[in-house]
Amino acid sequence: MTSLLNTTPLTSYMGVELHDLDLAEPPSEATAEAIRQALAEHTLLLVRGQSHISPEQHIAFSRLFGPLEAHVLQNFCLDGHPEIFVVSNIVENGRHIGAYGGSKVFHSDLLYLDEPSLGSVFRCLECPSGTGQTAFASLFAVYDALPEERKRWLAGRNIVYDYVWYYERHHTDRPKLSEEQKARVPPVAHPAVRLHPVTGRPGLFYSPTWARRFEDMSEAESKPILDELTALSTDERFVYYHEWTPGDVLIWDNRASMHKACPFDEQNSRRLMHRTTIKGDRPIGLDLAA
Repeated sequence: MTSLLNTTPLTSYMGVELHDLDLAEPPSEATAEAIRQALAEHTLLLVRGQSHISPEQHIAFSRLFGPLEAHVLQNFCLDGHPEIFVVSNIVENGRHIGAYGGSKVFHSDLLYLDEPSLGSVFRCLECPSGTGQTAFASLFAVYDALPEERKRWLAGRNIVYDYVWYYERHHTDRPKLSEEQKARVPPVAHPAVRLHPVTGRPGLFYSPTWARRFEDMSEAESKPILDELTALSTDERFVYYHEWTPGDVLIWDNRASMHKACPFDEQNSRRLMHRTTIKGDRPIGLDLAA
């Protein structure tokens, strides 16, 4: 099916560039299925030269992968298009037009929820040259690199993600969460090894940002193993750095990757990105005893 696409690998372990695609034109169902399959197999898709597409076309393309969900920070969603989350350091009329800063640590989106996102479609409208990259880590490649003994140990185990615990440790300068806010994000457990719902391939399913402990283990007992997973999952051997050019569109599979923003001169450069988020489902784990 993916033979319908003209592709070039981005790395040996993750990602392909898709050629000869115009995202302003709805693809045939066969091509759409090939794109979905390519994402499942390669985790990261790059389409260049899409400066001409409209917000409506960005949204329509994103929906090829599933229903979209609006970002919780509604004040940074594009006017008239709540599906598009604006990421930017640009200030107009005394206010930021989008979310700024960006997480500079590797993470997978929304792992503190029961149903983390499937992925995102990220479009570059304006960016500085040579800085402000986005880094992506392949959790398939990380899992493949784990010692067999560690793979067996992780199979069937769950990691507890706790947003409130993270927030209270790392955002002491921000307003405290209300009890209502805390109730919306209770701790959740996800399998440490996830089976990809399309390919069935096992991969590490991990985000160090909110990972508190392994289920049925204390924080102290969990920490050495979580530290081990963090070190391996952020190893440069498994990371691709994308140098943005206006018109680039990147689609990433959140079920098999982590990402982070890289620094740039936010005082003297301009960066404007549009992002849609694809709704995910409940992860299914690998259990060697099953």
